[in-house]
Amino acid sequence: MLISKTDYSNQFTLTLCCDDKPGIVAATATELAATGANIIESSQFWDQDSNQFFMRISFTTTEEVKRSRIEKALKPVVDRFGMKTHLVDQTETPNILIMVSKFDHALLHLLYQVKVGWLPAKVAAIVSNHTDAQKIADQEGIPFYHIPVTRDTKAAKEEQLLQIARDSDVDLVVLARYMQVLSDKFSTRLFGKIINIHHSFLPSFKGAKPYHQAYDRGVKLIGATAHYVTPDLDEGPIIEQETSRISHSFSATELVAEGRDIESRVLARAVKLHLESRVMLNGHKTVVFA
Repeated sequence: MLISKTDYSNQFTLTLCCDDKPGIVAATATELAATGANIIESSQFWDQDSNQFFMRISFTTTEEVKRSRIEKALKPVVDRFGMKTHLVDQTETPNILIMVSKFDHALLHLLYQVKVGWLPAKVAAIVSNHTDAQKIADQEGIPFYHIPVTRDTKAAKEEQLLQIARDSDVDLVVLARYMQVLSDKFSTRLFGKIINIHHSFLPSFKGAKPYHQAYDRGVKLIGATAHYVTPDLDEGPIIEQETSRISHSFSATELVAEGRDIESRVLARAVKLHLESRVMLNGHKTVVFA
């Protein structure tokens, strides 16, 4: 006799946060099991300082089990524990918008990782305050928007950018070495949905040539930090970081090359973590279920 195999064709990720109390995990798992869900990954963390409990559950369901049924099943648990929840259908491909200026190393790395399927996303648009990246966008068949910014036009240009994001149904904005300071209003409106990359020398080495400043000071470690954008410049909640040890034998050019390589990798990893719902905001920090 042939035994039929259950077709778990849907995959969801649930993230939740609430005050820590006994029974959260058991209650959540019980309600998911009642829908026939099959839990394939589960991670949790208790922040003792704030007494906040964070959890990420990835699970599969049969085709007939839709989002509305899962949300209905979870509502009693959500109400009981006062949870903040976010349910993501992982079978839907999210759209990202990439912003870049003249340095294209991080942009090219992101495009490659999307192309080979490592990054589960579609690049809906590329935006730049210069035209250098237009050739790359054209080659990839991605809509390109040239939006030059001045102090007098910043507000209008940011509204134009927001409209592009809305029209493209964008889930995440990625600053791939976009060398313009975003306004507080713009940063606040997209909080938690915009990621930036910068060299880890900040605030020690600010300005246009941080690697050259580091070279002049004879640093022994360089690195990069990916973080969510907030009105506090380069001080948003950190998602991912990496460092590399260097020596006195490195020239300034070699140091720049090493730094750009690190920036590209760190930004791509941060984007992947976000798209897979592995990052949860915890005040000025993040909980990252890697």
